[in-house]
Amino acid sequence: MIKPLFQKLIVAVNGSERSIHAAMYAILMAKQYKCELKAIYVVDTATIRQLTLSKFFISEESADYEASLESDGKRYLEYVTELAKQKGVKIETELRRGAIFSEIIKAADDYKASAILLGGKEHETAFSGNSHDTISENNGDIIANARCNVLVVREPNIEKLFKIA
Repeated sequence: MIKPLFQKLIVAVNGSERSIHAAMYAILMAKQYKCELKAIYVVDTATIRQLTLSKFFISEESADYEASLESDGKRYLEYVTELAKQKGVKIETELRRGAIFSEIIKAADDYKASAILLGGKEHETAFSGNSHDTISENNGDIIANARCNVLVVREPNIEKLFKIA
């Protein structure tokens, strides 16, 4: 007998509507497949460091911005925890610091995740060539470098499905 395809899921949360949709999808998957679930938010200290080195930020601004991102991350993870509670799903959360894509990949490796769930828009690809879309760029790096399956959630009716599940 083979082991279940999904045993441990990681969902990347960044506060965007599409990442919240990915979290809803992950919660429903965890409920349906009876697997473990972890939500990750990454404070992008790599970009903050880059902006400081390029003199776009002064060090005080960097510290304030990092604190703001950390506060946002905690709020988003609390929200996802509440969504999971609504569906009777146990969820673990983690706030990390560093480069977004590498921290999500490390988290998946540390957790021994079966899959990483990412938010994505309908008709959008992570490799769309728009270098200004940091989310798509990070998604592309995760897809290209993850050592487990990656699922980009584009379910257009996830909010309705989440309500009735």
